[in-house]
Amino acid sequence: MTAPLITIVDYGLGNLRAFSNLYRRQNVEVAVATSAAELARASHVILPGVGSFDHAMERLDASGMREMLVELATRGTPVLGVCVGMQMLAQGSDEGTRPGLGLVAGRVRAFKAAPAAQALPLPHMGWNDVAPMAGHPLFAGLDTGARFYFLHSYYFDCEQAEHVVARARYGLDFACAVAVGKICGVQFHPEKSHHWGERLLKNFAEL
Repeated sequence: MTAPLITIVDYGLGNLRAFSNLYRRQNVEVAVATSAAELARASHVILPGVGSFDHAMERLDASGMREMLVELATRGTPVLGVCVGMQMLAQGSDEGTRPGLGLVAGRVRAFKAAPAAQALPLPHMGWNDVAPMAGHPLFAGLDTGARFYFLHSYYFDCEQAEHVVARARYGLDFACAVAVGKICGVQFHPEKSHHWGERLLKNFAEL
């Protein structure tokens, strides 16, 4: 089997160095793509993201890599969206007006609009327990006791329950990880989540 080439989409947002350093410690080859041609060589793709939804979509569109990213995802290349990168997989977000990538059916919602979370401080920041659904390879070895680092004010409202592969609680139970085939998204930051995050990123490289 060919060794994976983890390619991180560099469109100006996200902590690329943390992902690169983590994979290099695992002796996994990693590259950074700033063009569609560089992205096309990927065996696995990580889409990081921070900040607002519309700004992230604008930056991805401006990078010229959006079409290649969608093409890779739809032909079966493993893709992992992280934080806002996960939200970009949706059809859209209540945070903005631009369409998302539409790779996972659902919409991004604000915690402040949910009655169960209105009294809680925002953003949801810090460590939280994550409850994986049984059997998804992204969470192999993380069935119990997994904790990840979160920083967000919006959550993914997944349209189909079978696409939710992990949940967390912040006032309400919300999908903190989604997957459709090999298209995956996590709301938390695995690159900041110590050995739990390292295991999840290793699992992704093995998809």
